[in-house]
Amino acid sequence: MESFKQKLYKNGYFRQEELVFWDCDREQRVRLAALLSRLGAFAGYDYDARGLTHEVLWANREVFLLSRASIKIQDCPHAGDVLDITTWEAGAKAAHMGRNYEMRDRQGRLRVSARTDWILVDPETRKIMRPSAFTAKPLLSSDRSLDCPETRKIVLPREGREDLGTRTVRWSDLDGNGHLFSGNYADIIWDALPEDLQIQTPREFQINYSREAVLGDTLRLEGFRGEAGYFVEGLGPRGACFTALCAF
Repeated sequence: MESFKQKLYKNGYFRQEELVFWDCDREQRVRLAALLSRLGAFAGYDYDARGLTHEVLWANREVFLLSRASIKIQDCPHAGDVLDITTWEAGAKAAHMGRNYEMRDRQGRLRVSARTDWILVDPETRKIMRPSAFTAKPLLSSDRSLDCPETRKIVLPREGREDLGTRTVRWSDLDGNGHLFSGNYADIIWDALPEDLQIQTPREFQINYSREAVLGDTLRLEGFRGEAGYFVEGLGPRGACFTALCAF
């Protein structure tokens, strides 16, 4: 019988990382931006290890864009913590391809779990393709359980929204694709939150990425405080750019 580790390496990737001060806020708690950044990075590490680098996928005109993410913080990591980070593919549903993550400490305790949905895009035409169009390798699935809410569509109520100001996309916000880096959205959201929430440790965080934001775009930020948590939406020149929910 195959061991868990053998199964993992068929459909997953493992790496150990230490959280440093840059990853954390003034209370030395991990920033959501650091967690979001690792979701994208570890998906890339997994494919790199299989020889499917960004350059290879681009040449095949088959690249992945992050569409949705759901994060659950069981025990908030702090600066100096060393995390064992695991990721694996979680099948496909409609236009989305799933990928899951766990972050455990050196004692094996689960600290953070996450689910993500990705879409397959032709980088030249920007056309969204079905998962079945992916030719680089078979998309894998897993029946491994995960203690994290499912990703979902997030919608703010029309009434009762708060004006949270604006945020212009700057040079340092961009990634190698020339648009606002997926991890940086969490810093934009946290900077816009009401002060009484900024100092709290989030229990769950969900985000939908709707449209790319590029250099010079100005996002109009709106918030809503509801029973489920605090909602934030960023409205760009071409419509909603992102929608997020922070639960405490």
